[in-house]
Amino acid sequence: MEQKKRPCVLVFAGLDPSGGAGISADIDAIGAVGAHALPVVTALTVQDNDRVYAVNPVDASVIAHQAEVLMDKIPVAAVKVGIVGNRENALAIRDAVVRLRQVDPALPVVLDTVLGSGHGFALTDGVPEYALSPLIGLATVVTPNLPEAKRMYPKSDDVQAQAAYLMAQGAKGVLVKGGHGDEPDLVVNRWFSPEGGRQWQWHRLPGEFHGTGCTLASAIAGFLAQGLPEAEALEKAQQWCQHALEQAFSIAEGQQIPGRHG
Repeated sequence: MEQKKRPCVLVFAGLDPSGGAGISADIDAIGAVGAHALPVVTALTVQDNDRVYAVNPVDASVIAHQAEVLMDKIPVAAVKVGIVGNRENALAIRDAVVRLRQVDPALPVVLDTVLGSGHGFALTDGVPEYALSPLIGLATVVTPNLPEAKRMYPKSDDVQAQAAYLMAQGAKGVLVKGGHGDEPDLVVNRWFSPEGGRQWQWHRLPGEFHGTGCTLASAIAGFLAQGLPEAEALEKAQQWCQHALEQAFSIAEGQQIPGRHG
């Protein structure tokens, strides 16, 4: 019998011991949409489903070694990056992506610009924007939420200008997530790219969720790894993420966990 195969996504992200966000969310989401995650942990966090209390970056040499061993053996169809921990880790991830791009110049890279927790705790040593900067120019799509887009380009409140700033640094496209928007009943996500882009509107669900950004970015990477065009991957990932939020469950008081297996 012919063996089943799945395309692999090399994932760099932090470990969330609550299981709601970070590498746990990435593994769940990528597997649920039909790909397979190769998880490399960039930081060990201390957090629950509501708050982050500490972030302990993994040594960059360990990250580089893990990525090297995986790339030597396993074909990588996409890369997803979450929190990097510090600039040294970002540089190690950059080197891994550069090596992969030497083999596949069109390799999709999804960069989730996680600058802080929902309650403002910094998830990267030093200035997160500075730590992430080596990776922006390699990204196929960057996925900031509204506060992150503003932090990346504080000179303007205009989302289009913020996306243009990221693309001027080399990012191919930017999906600005509207979960923090003012619309009471809708979440508006806007995609900007050299070809134009588009906008999606989703029903705003009641409550708060832990790991939404990780879930969406990883679903995008999973669909891109399977060869879907970017616009189609973005739409399917949002549809799937909306369903996961509709299936969310509680593990304690506070933020709910997306139902990524539902």
